[in-house]
Amino acid sequence: MTTVTDTAAASTPALGKAAAPDPARLRRRRRLARWGFVVPAVVFMLLFFGYPLVRNVVMSFQHYTPKTFFTGEAPFNGTDNWSAVLQDALFGKALWHTLVFTAGSLLGQFCIGLALAVFFSRRFPLGGVLRSLILLPWLVPMVVSGIVWRRILDQDTGVLNTFLGTIGLSGDTPWLTSPDMALLSVVLVNIWIGIPFNTVILYGGLQEIPKELYEAASLDGASAWRTFRSVTLPVLRPVITVVLVLGFMSTVKILDLILALTDGGPADATQTLGTLTYQNSFVQLDFGAGAVVGNVLILISAAFAVFYLRANRTDGK
Repeated sequence: MTTVTDTAAASTPALGKAAAPDPARLRRRRRLARWGFVVPAVVFMLLFFGYPLVRNVVMSFQHYTPKTFFTGEAPFNGTDNWSAVLQDALFGKALWHTLVFTAGSLLGQFCIGLALAVFFSRRFPLGGVLRSLILLPWLVPMVVSGIVWRRILDQDTGVLNTFLGTIGLSGDTPWLTSPDMALLSVVLVNIWIGIPFNTVILYGGLQEIPKELYEAASLDGASAWRTFRSVTLPVLRPVITVVLVLGFMSTVKILDLILALTDGGPADATQTLGTLTYQNSFVQLDFGAGAVVGNVLILISAAFAVFYLRANRTDGK
């Protein structure tokens, strides 16, 4: 009996030692678990972003036509597509319109959005209801907004001209039919659409600013403008950066709003790189030229991203 007990007691440590986890095996399992989360994201990025990007670059050096879909033949033509697009006067106009449209939209959306965010940061009756209602332009699909504004800005039957005529102002302004007014009108509509997004994000940033900073500024005798310039803007800078970056990425490539409002006209006055890509690829069916303009848009976005990262790195130092 004593022998059996001693044997069981002697075997107990051995069993405990065998059940102890192996550190190397645990590290391998953790490494595999991390890769298990990373690999699906990498595969998704390669399939849905990497492949289309590479394919678009290759297509810009090919003679790619509707015939290619049936024959599979897309012979390389060197830099012919690039030369044809870059030497086209319409490309220069579209590039300039894109810069004006993007800069004007971002400036208007940010300034008005920041003003509204500061306004809504103060407590007043029905403030929450008004903050909810201001989201409506952002929730409406872009095409629907474009169609509605096209009816509003119509020169003959539009609500805006009718109202202006009623109050004694010019009631026959060609908002969308004049080459001098069309781009401005499209920018104003896009500002109206983007104001809610800027307001909501900036309002959230304002709520995170410690109240003690404002109290200290008040004790120092700082005016409202000095407090805004020296306290609010510096603390809000990371949020402002995010708003401007996201706004740039969504504005520089905009297509559906311009198609719904002017279709790039009149006389190509609202033609941008986004609409020019669409025109080349799906109207003229010159997919090589459309790929070239698309690649230019990608280069502009990449340059902006590099500038943004370098600026943030400098601020971090």
